[in-house]
Amino acid sequence: MENIALIDSFSEFKDNKSIDRVTLMSILEEVFRATLKRKFGSDDNFDIIINPDKGDLEIWRNRVVVADGFSEDDNEEIELAEARLIEPDFEIGEDVSEEVKLVDLGRRAILALRQNLISKIYEHDSTNIFKHFKELEGELYSAEVHHIRHNAIILLDDDGNEIVLPKSEQIRSDFFRKGDSVRGVIKTVELRGNKPAIILSRTAPAFLNKLFEQEIPEVFDGLITVERVARIPGEKAKVAVDSYDDRIDPVGACVGVKGSRIHGIVRELGNENIDVINYTKNEQLFISRALSPAKVTSMEIEMYEEERNGKKGRVSVLLRPEEVSKAIGRGGVNIRLASELTGYEIDVKREGLEEEDVELTEFGDEIEAWVIKEFKNIGLDTARSVLEASVEELVKRTDLEEETILDVQRILKEEFEQ
Repeated sequence: MENIALIDSFSEFKDNKSIDRVTLMSILEEVFRATLKRKFGSDDNFDIIINPDKGDLEIWRNRVVVADGFSEDDNEEIELAEARLIEPDFEIGEDVSEEVKLVDLGRRAILALRQNLISKIYEHDSTNIFKHFKELEGELYSAEVHHIRHNAIILLDDDGNEIVLPKSEQIRSDFFRKGDSVRGVIKTVELRGNKPAIILSRTAPAFLNKLFEQEIPEVFDGLITVERVARIPGEKAKVAVDSYDDRIDPVGACVGVKGSRIHGIVRELGNENIDVINYTKNEQLFISRALSPAKVTSMEIEMYEEERNGKKGRVSVLLRPEEVSKAIGRGGVNIRLASELTGYEIDVKREGLEEEDVELTEFGDEIEAWVIKEFKNIGLDTARSVLEASVEELVKRTDLEEETILDVQRILKEEFEQ
C-alpha cells in the first residue's frame, strides 16, 4: 500500500467501539466510490476489496478489450495493444481486470478522500448518538460535571457524550462542582448541524415522576401509578397517585413511615416540599384534595366549552376564613399548584362574608393593585380581614412596609366609618 496517510486513517477508526465492522466497511466503500466517480466519471465497473483489520484495500477496474483505435470510453473499454501490455494473450471481447493504485488517484484526491472518510465516520457517530438519546427523552439520566459556565453546566456521561444542563433547567438551590454526579431527565435531543444537542432538566415535572419510579418500589413495579405532577421547582410540588390494588395505600406507601421513603426525593430536589394526594376521577373530591391542607366547605364548577389557557373550567371554592390562607399558600403557591394539578382555574371565597364587609378589589382607586395582591396572597381579600390582622403580623407575612400597611388600614377604616 503506497499511501501511508490512508493506512493511518484505517488504523484510527478500525478500533472505534461506536462503529461495527460491517458499517465501517460500508462507509469506506462509499467514500472510495465517490472518489472514483469524480476521477473516472463512473464507478460501476470497479470492484473494491477492503480489509479494515489490516488497514489495506484493493481497487480493480474491469474493462472490455476493443480493437486499437475503436475505444469510445477509456473507463469501460481498453484497446488491444494496451491490454496485451498487461497480459500478452488477451483477445478482443475479453474482460480485463486491472488494479488501480492509490497513488494513481493523485495526492489531492487522496487528501480529500481521507477528510471525507473522517467526516463520514463522525457523521455516523453523531447520528447513532442522536438516535440513542432521542429514545431516552423523558428518562432519568446521570452524568458528571465537566465544565461550569454562567448559563449552563456541561456534563459528560461514561461514554464521553456531552450533555447540557441549562441554568433554566436547574433548581434554584442547585450547586455543583466539577466531578459531581448530576441526575435529571433528558428533556430534548436535537441535531444542530451534524452534532446532537442533548438537554438535561431538573425542573421538569417528569423528573419528579421518574424519581418516584426509582425510589419507591411499588411505583417501579406498577402497583402504584403517578397520575399527575405539578411543580414549582425547588419550592413545592403536588403529586397525585393511585393504585389498582385496594390493599395498598398509595399515599402512605409513597411517603413512608415519618416520610422515610420520600426523604431521598426531597433531598435530591433541594428540599422541595412535596404534597402526595390520592388521585380520583371525582372532580370535586380531587380539587378538594389538591387544595390541602385547606378544608373546603363547598364548591361550584363551571366547565368551559373549549379549553382556555390549558384549563377546562373554573371553580369557585367556599372556605372558612381560617382556611383561606392555607388554600392560597404563601405567595399563592398552593392554589397555583392545585390549579395546575387539576386543570381548573380556582377562585377562593370566604365563608360567611358579612354584608357590611367589602372586597379589597373595590378599593382599586385608592390602593395600588400590587398592594391588594400582597394581601390576597396570604388569604386576606376583604377589608375586615385586613383590619382584623395586626400590623406586626402583616409586616411579617407580606413584603409590605409598616407605613404602607397603616395607610391601607386607614383607608379601610374610613370606609366603615362612613
